[in-house]
Amino acid sequence: MGKTIKDIKSALDKRVGQRLTLKANGGRRKTIERVGVLEETYPSVFIVKLDRDSNAYERVSYSYTDVLTETVEITFLKEAAASGQ
Repeated sequence: MGKTIKDIKSALDKRVGQRLTLKANGGRRKTIERVGVLEETYPSVFIVKLDRDSNAYERVSYSYTDVLTETVEITFLKEAAASGQ
């Protein structure tokens, strides 16, 4: 996505409102996969509104550092369809 926190934030700023898939480290070798919409970006974090039917939470937030360190992987659904995933 980007090589710096500033690059990641600017890339996400341009995609507010788009559907995405999140893969996050859940600890103890667990990977959590969630689908939702990038709702808002703030100076330190971004908010994802999750699909209600498949998640217990309505919203989650992650820091740009999580994306930089690959603790969280983001795939926008239009990209996944274009690449054949």
